[in-house]
Amino acid sequence: MFDIAFSELLLIGLVALIVIGPERLPKVARTAGTWLGKLNRYVSQVKQDINRDMQLEELRKLQADMKETAQKYEIMAKEAEAGFRRQAEEAGDQVSKVVQAMSATDGGLAQREFEKLKADGGTGGETADKAPTAETDAPGQDEDDAWRELNKDLEAEESAPAADKPPSTEAQPAAAPEPRQPAEVRHDDADGKTV
Repeated sequence: MFDIAFSELLLIGLVALIVIGPERLPKVARTAGTWLGKLNRYVSQVKQDINRDMQLEELRKLQADMKETAQKYEIMAKEAEAGFRRQAEEAGDQVSKVVQAMSATDGGLAQREFEKLKADGGTGGETADKAPTAETDAPGQDEDDAWRELNKDLEAEESAPAADKPPSTEAQPAAAPEPRQPAEVRHDDADGKTV
């Protein structure tokens, strides 16, 4: 703490011995040592308090930075969610337009199936909170029923008279081409005759 050399301590001790005297010197030395120990403990405690305050201040700054960063990420997440919702709505609108275009060509069959899917929540007949039980149909039963109904509708349309049936836009398969016969090869032989 203080920059005192051994020779200076020896000089201080000799002066104290002469001034205080040999009887009181041990008691004064003990008292001085006690006071120096208390002083050292007080200084170290002050240093610890200062370090603790500095660390607390750093932690407060770090906490404020973390809160600010969390708020930024929360805002970004909300913006991303809104963007995804917009994209989903746009995709739903496009699907509706495609279904309307398809229903114009198939007599409304696509529109009816699309409305059924929308009514079922788009999960093929089962909602997320309705789990199959022993009393209900087995999983996949609704899809099988939907396919059977779709096949019945298609068969009914095919068997309907031509006047009720809208014109088909599907291309008819082309007839398979007949295999080509190799062309006759004519050449002159050595005598000049065409073979």
